[in-house]
Amino acid sequence: MSGTAPGAHEELQRGLTNRHLQLIAIGGAIGTGLFLGSGKVISLTGPSVLFIYAVIGCMMFLLMRALGELLLSNLNYKTFGDIAKDLIGPWAGYFVSWTYWITWVVICVADIIAITSYVSYINASIPPWLPALITAAVLMVLNLQPVRFFGEFEFWFSLVKIVAILALIATGIVLLATGFQNPDTGTQAALSHLWDHGGMFPFGASGFLLGFQLGIFSFIGVELVGTAAAETKDPHHNLPRAINSIVVRVLIFYIGALTVIMAITPWDRLDPDQSPFVTTFAYAGFGAAAFAINLVVLISAASSANSGFYSGTRMMHALAHDGHAPSGFALTDSRGVPRRAVFFSAVFVFSAVPILLLGDSVIEAFTFVTSVASTFILFIWSMIAISFIQYLRKYPERHASSAFKTPLPRVVPWIVLAFFAFILVTLFLAEDTRLPLLFTPVWFIALAVSWQFTKRRLLRNGQPLTAAVDLPGTGA
Repeated sequence: MSGTAPGAHEELQRGLTNRHLQLIAIGGAIGTGLFLGSGKVISLTGPSVLFIYAVIGCMMFLLMRALGELLLSNLNYKTFGDIAKDLIGPWAGYFVSWTYWITWVVICVADIIAITSYVSYINASIPPWLPALITAAVLMVLNLQPVRFFGEFEFWFSLVKIVAILALIATGIVLLATGFQNPDTGTQAALSHLWDHGGMFPFGASGFLLGFQLGIFSFIGVELVGTAAAETKDPHHNLPRAINSIVVRVLIFYIGALTVIMAITPWDRLDPDQSPFVTTFAYAGFGAAAFAINLVVLISAASSANSGFYSGTRMMHALAHDGHAPSGFALTDSRGVPRRAVFFSAVFVFSAVPILLLGDSVIEAFTFVTSVASTFILFIWSMIAISFIQYLRKYPERHASSAFKTPLPRVVPWIVLAFFAFILVTLFLAEDTRLPLLFTPVWFIALAVSWQFTKRRLLRNGQPLTAAVDLPGTGA
């Protein structure tokens, strides 16, 4: 390519080890929703939240198995967009890549805004724009480093979250074993609290079904293992291990933690506005529990923002490589870092600062936008399932020779798609998510118009509609 800087490349480097990928996979499924929002979810669904997370976890495991088989069927797939364009068509790659980019950039900004609220808890005198500015700058610097630095930071971020949850479970088991008497509720810690307060389904079928729209978004980020796979050493060994651990992660970090919480404090006595993690540690005599969990939540938000920034830059790199974004974003430096894509995404990430300066009304509007972005993830997940259906039709020989076959391959993607359709129905039925859901078609209409202009430009210049994906065993 003419006019590029000396030493410029267009290829990412495989700098993530098995240790990095395993912790990215675990951390991707543990967000602030579990630490901070689980009290509210429990108050609205009761103990049935355990079944909700079990079902969602099962569906995400099946989807990730399909994604894992797709990625390993051709190591030249670098992103979900590569998979979609190769198996569905150029337009699908365009839609998936741009939607995933905007989803994570917006979630990244939302996480930065959330971090400011956590900082204000620690010290209310700090102006909110300052931690936002510092966080955005740190994220940009981190993502200008080789991918192994991203992996290292995510390793430690995830480790903090894991230790916090395991500490909660251990604390809860001790309180259960010693017959702890709850000073606030006057009740004794017991597993029977799971069914003694209105049963496992206290709000009936309607409460149980509507709980899915609250629970599904706790799993945003579980697909990050697919983005990271392109920069992972020995993916044939490391990727299956990361994906197969999803079931254990859901059992321990969601079902295990929430079971302990509801056994110590009856679900109908939990304060929905307080983190149940804080109250559980406080009961055990840890006076600094509120501060400690607030710090964990802050780290969790920083981890999510870091992952979002990373994913956004990799999607922008892929878009440029396909001719769907300015070509300069496809360039990487000698260390495999797409620096121009990082700087471009940073422009949007730094928008958190003026949003905070503009006041509460903008924060409310931004909450609406993040809800819209959250619904986009259902589109991304659905396109992975549709890509797998196309993969079975187009490349049956790859499936037959796969060492990491998806269980019940002819049925699984359809089950997952039906489940996502059910989630869309619950989003429509719930008042706070109905308007954001109805707004999402605006994005896809804009994308459709943009795609027509992009397609005409590429055809006019005699360029392919998208960059070809090399056959397995060829390419980088």
